[in-house]
Amino acid sequence: MKKQEEKEICKDKRCPFHGELSVRGRHFLGYVKKIVGTRAVIVWETFVYFPKYERYERRRSKIHAHIPSCLRNEIKANDHVEAGECRPLSKITNFVVLKKIEK
Repeated sequence: MKKQEEKEICKDKRCPFHGELSVRGRHFLGYVKKIVGTRAVIVWETFVYFPKYERYERRRSKIHAHIPSCLRNEIKANDHVEAGECRPLSKITNFVVLKKIEK
C-alpha cells in the first residue's frame, strides 16, 4: 500500500494538484514535440476555439511547459496534452501540463 500512497502523493511544489502552483489565464491543447530534460516539454500546434464561428483554429507555436512529478511517467513525445498558464517558473517556462488527453 505504501507504493500506491507514494504514487498518489506528489512532493513537487510546482504541481497544480498537490503543490502551491495556481493555474490562471490561457489553456492550450497541443502535442508534445520534445521532452527537454526530465521536467519540461515543448508543446506544438495548439488549437484555439472561436465562439463566433463555433470552430477551432490550428496554430503553431512553441510553448515551454513544466511536467509535474505525478504526470512525469505518463507523458511521452507526440502525446496530446492540455497546458495551463501559471506564474513564471523560469526564464521561458510559463505553463504547466495539466493532463494527458486520451485518444
